[in-house]
Formats: sequence, structure tokens, C-alpha cells
Amino acid sequence: MLASSYNTILVTFSLIVAILASYTALNMAARVASARGRAAVLWLVGGSFAMGFGIWSMHFVGMLAFSLPIPLGYDLELTLLSLLIAIGSSAFALWLVCQRDMPRLHLVLGALLMGAGIAAMHYTGMAAMLMTPQVIYVPWILVLSVVIAIVASGAALWIAFRLRSDSEKVFFARIGASLVMGVAIVGMHYTGMAAAQFPVGSFCGAANSGIDTQWLAIVVIVVTLAVFAIALIISMLDARTSLLASSLDEANSELVQLALHDNLTRLPNRILLDDRLDQAIQKSTRERRNFAVLFMDLDGFKSVNDIYGHHAGDRLLAEVAQRILDTKRSEDTAARLGGDEFVLLIDPGEPEDAAALAQRLVESLAKPYQVESNTLHVSVSIGVAVYPGDGETAHELMVNADAAMYHSKEAGRNCYSFFEPKMNANAHAQLQLQQELLGALDRNEFLLHYQPKVVAPAGPMIGVEALLRWNSPQRGMVAPDAFLPLAERTGLIVAIGNWVINEACRQLKLWHGQGHDSWSIAVNLSTVQLGHPGLVDTVRDALQRHDLAPACLVLEVTESTAMRDAETSLIILDQLTSLGVSISIDDFGTGYSSLLYLKRLPANELKIDRGFVTELAQGNDDAAIVSAIIALGKTLGLKIVAEGVETAEQQALLTRLGCNTLQGYYLGRPVAAEKLLASLDSVQEIPSK
Repeated sequence: MLASSYNTILVTFSLIVAILASYTALNMAARVASARGRAAVLWLVGGSFAMGFGIWSMHFVGMLAFSLPIPLGYDLELTLLSLLIAIGSSAFALWLVCQRDMPRLHLVLGALLMGAGIAAMHYTGMAAMLMTPQVIYVPWILVLSVVIAIVASGAALWIAFRLRSDSEKVFFARIGASLVMGVAIVGMHYTGMAAAQFPVGSFCGAANSGIDTQWLAIVVIVVTLAVFAIALIISMLDARTSLLASSLDEANSELVQLALHDNLTRLPNRILLDDRLDQAIQKSTRERRNFAVLFMDLDGFKSVNDIYGHHAGDRLLAEVAQRILDTKRSEDTAARLGGDEFVLLIDPGEPEDAAALAQRLVESLAKPYQVESNTLHVSVSIGVAVYPGDGETAHELMVNADAAMYHSKEAGRNCYSFFEPKMNANAHAQLQLQQELLGALDRNEFLLHYQPKVVAPAGPMIGVEALLRWNSPQRGMVAPDAFLPLAERTGLIVAIGNWVINEACRQLKLWHGQGHDSWSIAVNLSTVQLGHPGLVDTVRDALQRHDLAPACLVLEVTESTAMRDAETSLIILDQLTSLGVSISIDDFGTGYSSLLYLKRLPANELKIDRGFVTELAQGNDDAAIVSAIIALGKTLGLKIVAEGVETAEQQALLTRLGCNTLQGYYLGRPVAAEKLLASLDSVQEIPSK
């Protein structure tokens, strides 16, 4: 037999080509598996060519590394046929590993077919040498080469199937798998070459007419590297593009989630609820059936916020949302509108369904809540509106359900009510009042009345309290209790409060110019104002605009307002006192008090609520409470003001208990600025009892 030898450099390169072919195949499998439709077909075709060309290149580089003591060449047609066999086997392999599942039987059959294809490619390539006499194969080595091809194919299919996804861990696993697969492919090739025997006197029929081995080696090496480079670059770019698209999809989904859901409870918000309502109306109109809207508002939630702070309030709202989700049916939509308002859309829903679900909600939400080691209690008032009888549009249904909810509150709370047309009267009245209030500031309909504050027992007057009034062209003089809560709910109180501060400073400056430069003026701050970031700048600007000494301005803050978010209140009040203004704690004794925070509040004055003064009589409980408040205030170094003084007896008793300043109808009613000086004369004539 003719002696054979191998070029070590080309053998090494054939191993490198096998490893690169294996890695390219694994990448192609991932691309085909992740693609859909036409893109999947294109990746299958391109991947089959890259993978098949890689395996074929390894084979022919190995063939080119082989040499005999005779000239060698390769028949072009058989060479191309071996390439087509490699590409066909690769296409089958990629298609198989990209199926959803790979049962063991499919793996075995796939390994047999792919192994047979690779063996056919190899021995077709050997036949391209056109040897005369024919190559003699050692049977057991030939069989061993085919077995190696089948086992290597099975391992390659299993590895490719398991490593189809893209991740950092899979990337490193593919490198290791490529090394194993490359060695297996090379082993099959050189085992097959070892089976070949060439008799003495043999010659190669393709040596002169076939492909010359010298330039074939260069062509195969260059083209192989180019194919691998192009395939891997496109694959990596596609992977990056897919990753970017996936990241954009996730970001878009998250933005949609944030835009359509409440951040605190993760329930749908008003935008998504409106869409669900519109869909329910369209569906119910087509199918001629009912659905119901349950409007829920918590009873007692404000007290939880005032006493335990907003953090506890948020935790409570999250727990309420969870109980609503646990109570509702799977087909219902629960949403949070904001604050402590929730809505439940029951679709489909007959009145009896709505009643049963509303009752379950009342019972569930009334159970105690454990929040930060505190046991909290709230209840819920529910209003129910049923489509189409209680409204044919989403707006009508929401307005009417809201009106029914307010009826539940007026009926004692912790219950539910179905909408009735008469309930809308109050709701429409509130809406009309709101519309009029919106333009009242621009139309200069607000004015201030001033009530004297006098040194106990009977004067002199040392200042006034500015009290807001609304002179509506339609309603006449509107009581503050009728419009201030509405202004708070709508946020108008900030603009109105800013006007009050400026107008009070302007008027006080006029009085100072008339010789009453010892007077001060007190202005009430609402909860919304105290939490508004522009309050300090508003006060500073008003003082500077009217050239008023800061000490002449007293800002009255109710006890509940100061305690609602005590830490934030401390920061704002400290900033105000740094301007030089005085702080008065109004309505003291009526809300939740924390002596720890009260001691830290930068207050100059403590104002006893009129509720204690009205029933004040010698020896009763109110007298004891007032005495205790006065003692507490003096201990903290505060001046004591009592409001609501309406009788001489109250005047005398409050003076005897130690009040510094008195205020009330007995000493002077609230009047317009131009009437105050005239009323001052009557105040000074009141005798001390």
C-alpha cells in the first residue's frame, strides 16, 4: 500500500474550522429558534449554508492535509455534491433542534440521518479523487467512522437543542460545547481517512483534470473564514437587535403599566377604568344586559392619616386594595381613583349581584387592619349605579354612583346605597358651587372681615384675625363652611389662601399708617396650604411687597393640620419662623396631640377652641380642661388666646384662669375693614367683670 502523511499545519487548521463550524451552528440554531415567519425561513437557509459549508470545509481542509507519493486532485462535480450533502444535513439538523420538543425517538432518528449524511459527504469527497484502482477501506474502521458520525451528530443535536436561548451562561456553555463537537467531527473525519488503503501503483484520475490542491487550499481557507465571519457578525447583530427590541418592549410595557395603574396599589387608575367602562357600555348595548358601578369611599381614613401619618395611611390603602381584589369576582375590574376612593366595575351585573357584592365589601373592609403594630379601623360607604337605568354614559354612571355614595355617608356610613334621582340634587348643587368658586377670585368676589383680639379682660385691642368671606353675585354672602371644604378638595384653597395673606398684609400696612402700628394680624392656614411648597415664598413676598414687619403677621395652624404630617410641618413652620412671623396653634384640644411634637413646634401662641369656651362655667369639666390647657401653654412659654367669648361670665373666668388674649362676639364681631375702627370704640367701652 502507498504510504500516506499529513500536513500538521492543515490538520490543526481543520480542527479550528471544526470548532468554528460547531459554534456557528449553535448560534444559527438560536437565531432560527427565536425567529418567526419569513425571518425563521431566512435564518434556516442561511444557517444551513454556513453550518454545511463549515463542516464541508473542515472535511476538505483535512483532505488537503493528506498526501500520497503521487499527484492528487478532486473532481469538481463530486466535490460540489459533497458540499450539497453537507448543507442538506445541516438544514435537517437546524430544523430538528428548533422544534418545540425533542423526544428521545426524534433524537435517535435525527442522529442516524445526520450521521449518515456526514458520512456520505465524507466518502463522496473521497470518491472525488477518482482513484484507480479504487480505494480499499478497512471494514471495521469504516464502520467505526460512521458510528462516530452518528454519535457526534446525536451529541450535537442534543447540545444545540439545549443551548437555543441567548444568555451570558449559554454563551460560555456554547464555547465549551463547540470544543467538544469540533473534536468529535475531526475524530470522525480522520477515522474515516484511517480506513482508506491505496494500493501500490494507484493514480489519481482527477490529478490533471480536477481541482488543483494548491489553490483549492487557499480558496477553502479564505472562503471558510469569510462565511464564518459574516454568519457570526450577522448572528451577533441580530441577537443584539433582538435584545434591544425585547428591552424596548419591556420598557414600553412598564410605561403602559405605570400610565394605566395606580403606583401605590397597582390597581387600574382612572384612565384604564374609563376605557373599561366604555367597553362595558358597548358590550352591554349589543347584548342588552346590565352592569353596575360601585363607588367606594373609606370612612375614617383622614383620622388614620392625621394620627399615624401618611406612611401608615399608604399601607392601609394597599391592604384595602388587596381586600377588594380578594372579594371581587375574577371578571370584575377594581380601580383606585386617588386618595381613599375606589371603584368596582361589575360586568355583567344585575342589581342583586351588585347588592350582594357591596355587602361583602362592607363586611370585609370593616374588619381591623394590622399596620406597623397598630390596629386600625375604617369602614366604607358605597354608592351603586346600574347601567343603563342610572346613566347611559360613563360620566353619568360615575356621577350618580358618587351621589349614591354620599347618600350612604349621610345615612350613617359603613353601608351601601343604590342611586335614586333625588340624590343628584345635592351632587349638582356641589358641582354648580364649584363652577362659581372657580372664577370667584378672578372676579374679586372675596373679601376679608376682621375680628378684634384684645388683652384680657377688656382691652386694649392688640390685633385682629382675618376671616375670609365670599360675596357671590348669585348667592349673596356665602358662609365659609359652605365653600372652604370644596376649595380644599379642589386645590383652589392655595390660590385663595395666597390672596388672603397678601390682602391681610396690605390692610394691616394701611392701619399702621393710620397710627395703629402695634397691631398684628392673624391668618388661618389650611392643611393644603401648609403642605404646599410655595407657602414660604408667598409669605416672604407679601411682607416685602407691603413693607411689613414679619412679627406683625401671625399664621394660625390647627392642631390637626400640624399633626397630620408632623415632621414635614416642623420643617415648613421652622422656615416660616425664620422669616420672623409668629405661629399660633389653633383649636387646641380638639384633635390628636403629641406632646413630643407640640414641644418641638416653633409656636408663639396657643389658641383654646371655642367649643370649650361656649360651655364654660364655674366648676364644670370644660373649666378644668381650659385650666389644664392654659397651664400646659404657659409651661411651654406660649401666650394663651381664647376665642368664642360671648358672655361677661366667660370673659371673667378666662381672665381669672390666666388667658392673655380674648376674642369673641362679646368683645367684637367680624366686620369689614372700614368698620373696624368704629367697632373699636364699642370694644373699649365694655366693662371688665
